[in-house]
Amino acid sequence: MTAEEILVKLKNRQYAPIYFLQGEEPYFIDQIADYIEAHVLQEHEKGFNQVVLYGKDVEVSTILMQAKRYPMMADRQVVIVKEAQAIPDIDKEAGIKQLEAYFQHPLPSTILVFCYKHKVLDGRKAFAKTVSKHAILLTTKKLYENQVPAWINSYVKSKNQQINQKAVLLLSEYIGADISRLANEIDKLVLNVKGGQTIDEYLVQENVGISKEYNIFELQTALINQDVLKANRIVNYFEANPKSNPLIPNITLLFSFFTKLLCLHASQDKSESAISKSLGNRSFLVREYVQALRIFNYARTTQIIHSIRVADLQSKGIEGGNLSEGEILRELVFKILHLIPAEVLAD
Repeated sequence: MTAEEILVKLKNRQYAPIYFLQGEEPYFIDQIADYIEAHVLQEHEKGFNQVVLYGKDVEVSTILMQAKRYPMMADRQVVIVKEAQAIPDIDKEAGIKQLEAYFQHPLPSTILVFCYKHKVLDGRKAFAKTVSKHAILLTTKKLYENQVPAWINSYVKSKNQQINQKAVLLLSEYIGADISRLANEIDKLVLNVKGGQTIDEYLVQENVGISKEYNIFELQTALINQDVLKANRIVNYFEANPKSNPLIPNITLLFSFFTKLLCLHASQDKSESAISKSLGNRSFLVREYVQALRIFNYARTTQIIHSIRVADLQSKGIEGGNLSEGEILRELVFKILHLIPAEVLAD
């Protein structure tokens, strides 16, 4: 089942005895576990009937002892095991046998929730098959980069708000596929939006800690426009404010831009409609990419991508000695603006 399907059933008070929530994306695991913790029992029932355990602190026998208790003055009890992947004997034969026995015959009045984060059970093994057969199983995956804008739109819609596409791009490019952080930032935006107002790029800049003048997108535009003065001003600002402008995310965004540009160079159809389609129908980006195609031809784009990779290695201490983050970015920006490979000169 998907997280959305599970939440719909929970909101309709259709409960299952066991939930096994696993996978790479913890946001959806926490979303379901938090809902169960907050809404299944009434406040006066939670004191005796709701238990939250942590995997590293308990063994399987302790979890099942709690699960086999009957509720006190309530119809059901809730047992939530957070960080279940850290249970010492969850992958040992004795622990697995105990779990399999309980999964096959769970106590109907208990809702037992396992939050098994950042990994999944081996589907080839018997225990995984038991879980799949007898529990509500959720397996989460990290969103791909191209899935993030759709998730942002969906999440904003669930808050009964509207957001324009420039704001979506700003959030998706600046924060990436960190769903927990995206949700937190969107929640913050929703609190600050006025009645009937659409969340736009200006509201994002004001509330997500992105400087209006000095951010990676403005640097990208300066590079495309070959505006050396503005590019250096932004680099100076980044160097003076390293905590709010860490190097690695900025390198990642530049790499994303120039790899998309390289793909456009390789495409036979370079019409504006084709470019818009390749960018996920973000028509407001087309002009910038058309300009970039003129400024950075295929050979130069390839050289820039190589320079970005070198900068990435330098940021990790593999190359470049003791260069600071500011020095690495300054050198990279200089190469993007000034260094032209020999084959370009022959064009």
